[in-house]
Amino acid sequence: MGTRLLGFISIVQSIIFLGHLFLYVTLVSFFGPGIATPSLKMALAILSISFVVASLRGWYAHDPLARAVYVVAAVWLGISSYLLWASLLCWIVYGFSRLLHLGWAAHTIGTVMYGLALLVSLYGLINASWLRVVHVPVTLPNLPEQWRGRVAALVSDLHLGHVRNGRFIRRVTRKLRELQPNMVLLAGDMYDGVAADFEKLAEPWAEFLDWARNGGSFEGVFYIQGNHEEFYSHAEYLPPIRRAGVRVLNNEMVDLKGLQLAGVHYRDAVNPESFREILRGLRLDRERPSILMLHAPVRLPISEEEGVSLQVSGHTHGGQFFPYTWIAQKVWSKFIYGLQQFGKLQVYTSYGAGTWGPPMRVGTRPEIVLINFV
Repeated sequence: MGTRLLGFISIVQSIIFLGHLFLYVTLVSFFGPGIATPSLKMALAILSISFVVASLRGWYAHDPLARAVYVVAAVWLGISSYLLWASLLCWIVYGFSRLLHLGWAAHTIGTVMYGLALLVSLYGLINASWLRVVHVPVTLPNLPEQWRGRVAALVSDLHLGHVRNGRFIRRVTRKLRELQPNMVLLAGDMYDGVAADFEKLAEPWAEFLDWARNGGSFEGVFYIQGNHEEFYSHAEYLPPIRRAGVRVLNNEMVDLKGLQLAGVHYRDAVNPESFREILRGLRLDRERPSILMLHAPVRLPISEEEGVSLQVSGHTHGGQFFPYTWIAQKVWSKFIYGLQQFGKLQVYTSYGAGTWGPPMRVGTRPEIVLINFV
């Protein structure tokens, strides 16, 4: 394990531990020393290291025990986040009560704040498992007549791994069968970056493609890599995808009956000049419409300069759950979600279908996006 990675893990673990310590101190302060039992101390101590330990184990193993521990740790990480905010609110409300002489009892404040935190957590877990379909009409310049009325399904950020696995991807492909798009765009982070049975996870795509090709008007499933694919070996997950019939756009462009579809991997857009050279090498025809698949809504000035009509991305998750949605909004501005305009370039950013870390969404939703060409 590299020194930089070890340092990063140490920082993350320290932050999580301090958060749990603050939670413990607040619980004891608002509910009395009677709850300061060895069992509570031990439980919070174990839970405070559970996600880091489960993540490290999950990089190397995908057995049932490793998956179960990871799921429990990820769910707890989300719940503890809201419990931490509830702890902070406990002190704020308590101070407000003392300042205005309202006489609110500490245990009442604690009960209300922690009760709300648990309710919001439950909503977030349910909301994250409810996959929506979003319809987006898009007008592309010089679109061939045969593409008008056709549909592309944008599916990003599946994050297949320990939390979202075989059953989830089958649910996604079943939904795609119902929707009957003319092509599917997999815009990165299909995998979570942990160990998995990649052959099994690719099987639903093979079954979907066997079904879709019988329709006659289906162009294919196209895929580019996101940042989470960089956490694991390409040699393990790429061959099963290709054998399933998914077309990996390896910094290349394909012509789909007059519509240019290009794909650039996340790692190859990190350096702006390298990204510019890749786009120029694709030789996009500016007189014809083009779609660029790029995992994150970045390098927009370059995409516009090189004549891309529409860039489709994911990556942001919209911040996934409140209040981190606020932080993400500051980082990505209007390109955090939805169809936006950057000069002549249209940009669509999806919330994504899966989740990273806590399987929780508050203020965002998991989605499949149907881009309707009008």
